[in-house]
Amino acid sequence: MLSPLRGRRIIESRATRALLRVALACALGACATLERGGSDYRVAGDGIPAPLAGLTGDAARGRSLLVARDPANCMLCHSVPDADRGAAGNLGPPLAGVGARLTEAQIRLRVVDEQRVFAQSIMPSYYRVEGLANVAPEFRGKPILSAQAVEDVVAYLVTLR
Repeated sequence: MLSPLRGRRIIESRATRALLRVALACALGACATLERGGSDYRVAGDGIPAPLAGLTGDAARGRSLLVARDPANCMLCHSVPDADRGAAGNLGPPLAGVGARLTEAQIRLRVVDEQRVFAQSIMPSYYRVEGLANVAPEFRGKPILSAQAVEDVVAYLVTLR
């Protein structure tokens, strides 16, 4: 299947789906102490123009979150510029230049709820908590990333030009 946004092939093998389920479970395992996410944001067009909870992101913290194994685990699927962490994934697009390709609002929506942009995306919704399927009871209603963490990641990604 071709992604209309990226022109890339999405691998639909049983092994890939299993790997993604494990990755999502690992990422969700770290969210038990985080705030309640949800619909406290407004989508306008193809982005979320206002920062979540009126927060200001910190690019250095965002980079740390991006390259860490928990809670975001972005490097499982994406390559990150200047990441000194070794291997990176190639299931998602490289993040180099994302700040030049997308606006801050577009990046924020993709972190909050990529499936709103591309319904077949394998990227988890890092902040949306409603309308999700197959969520373990102890993680229902809890986002993977806090509002502050989302804003930190967004602050870092907009610097990648």
